[in-house]
Amino acid sequence: MIPARYGATRFPGKLTSDLCGKPVIVRTYLSTVATGLFDKVIVVTDHEQIAKQIEQEGGTVFFSQKAHESGSDRIAEAVADVEADVVVNVQGDEPFQDKESLSGLVKAFEDKSVKVASLMRKIEDDVDVINPNSVKVVVDKQNFALYFSRSPIPFVRDKYQPNYYRHIGVYAYTKQLLLAYTNWEKTMLEKAEMLEQLRLLENGIRIKMVETTHEAVAIDTKLDLDRAIAFYQRYSQ
Repeated sequence: MIPARYGATRFPGKLTSDLCGKPVIVRTYLSTVATGLFDKVIVVTDHEQIAKQIEQEGGTVFFSQKAHESGSDRIAEAVADVEADVVVNVQGDEPFQDKESLSGLVKAFEDKSVKVASLMRKIEDDVDVINPNSVKVVVDKQNFALYFSRSPIPFVRDKYQPNYYRHIGVYAYTKQLLLAYTNWEKTMLEKAEMLEQLRLLENGIRIKMVETTHEAVAIDTKLDLDRAIAFYQRYSQ
């Protein structure tokens, strides 16, 4: 499922912006399909232009009937009548999806105790550790999330230097858990950090974290789009 909201705050219309001959959302859709991992790929939107662009590529669109606060809520509405075991939430503004990362996410569900999985990447730049827009995650020895925060976690009291991991906002859920979780009330920590995944932890749901080395190209600003164009031009030659 690819949630695709037109009205982004920092870069309105980013999903319909041109990325070397095709709109951003179409690049995301095509790269997701190209992984060959999924029985069905659906773009979930509330905007006619996005729907038309996907349908012109032969893609499947679910048109949201309700207003939603998050991408998770949007895909929950769309998946309600879809036969599925595992639902993967791919970000619509990340046009270059990585097969290896998504494959690892899906494989996590070979462990039948896993109900939710997500991605993390080792932080190499100290600036990202203190950047509140870079969400950090700490895990246990089985790579289940202990906590997510915009603050640097763990806090280093002495000289020991731990590894820091950035949470990559791609999720996979069992259908049953997704439909349940999106009906739960927001929780205290979720409201404090403005991170919806904390609702899962606060309700006792374990999140399996899968490490990736892939550096996602996310488009949040016009500068990000320029970088994505440069990236595409460099690797498509």
